[in-house]
Amino acid sequence: MFAARPAARPSSANPVRRIALTIAAASSLAAVPTLAQTNPVDPNGPPTPLVTGDTVTVAVAGAWLPDYEGSNDYSLTPGPAAIGTLGGISFQVLGNRASVDLIADAPTSRWDFQAGPVGLVNFNRTSRKGIDDPRVKALPTTSTALELGGYLGIGKSGIITSDYDKLSVAVSYRYDVTGVHDSGVLQPSVSYYTPLSLKSAVGIFASAEKVERAYGRTYFDVRPQDVATSGLPAFRTRGGWKNYVVGFAGTYALTGDLLHGFKVIAGGTYKRMLNDFGDTPIVSIAGSRNQWLGAVGIGYTF
Repeated sequence: MFAARPAARPSSANPVRRIALTIAAASSLAAVPTLAQTNPVDPNGPPTPLVTGDTVTVAVAGAWLPDYEGSNDYSLTPGPAAIGTLGGISFQVLGNRASVDLIADAPTSRWDFQAGPVGLVNFNRTSRKGIDDPRVKALPTTSTALELGGYLGIGKSGIITSDYDKLSVAVSYRYDVTGVHDSGVLQPSVSYYTPLSLKSAVGIFASAEKVERAYGRTYFDVRPQDVATSGLPAFRTRGGWKNYVVGFAGTYALTGDLLHGFKVIAGGTYKRMLNDFGDTPIVSIAGSRNQWLGAVGIGYTF
């Protein structure tokens, strides 16, 4: 009996304005699950992989995303992704986020221990171009922030549907090293992926973000001096839990199987803005607490 066991180690997935992290979620599911076969000698032993070694998947997709975090206006944006394993080390470059899992687990292990660096380029409201709402467009723009940090996680295969499904939990922390918002972002996440056949796989995932006060004041405040130009009431944001996200992803091999060739990927998320981040006029008046994202694209596995 053949099934697929994900070789790439997913870190948290956080959708951020204009760069398709929804694509990232779908791509991480689509990204080369390793074929495996039940050990014919010892049926109670660990699975013996049919294919091991280096593998890389690249993908590009069109994503329907909010104009900014908290917007109720949407636009179609292209986004890239790359994910794979080289020399036993897994990596992800997913839209504006990159991570590396520095722990090389044994190919036959059911446990996946994850730890490594993570980075994110935050483009939220860095330009008025692409923002439809005139009130938000009248607010000052922000600079591009580079958030660097690390993550820890653990995954286990053989949870529910077969020996080759996988449940993972992780937590990451990033800090802005460019001084734009000069604060940190804590992000716990959980994901579950399962193969349906050699050609298809599906997954669900959830995450949340807790941010420090300076983050909220950079992206969600309405300053008194901006009231006249924007028409929005003044608002001062505190730190805390900013949002939660739930989503799904799926992939289907168009040529060969999930190990090689072209595949179609698709995914979607629902994000709910919380606390002050939902109450700010940028969201509650000019936007929406409910954020929807979706993506469809093509990937290729080498």
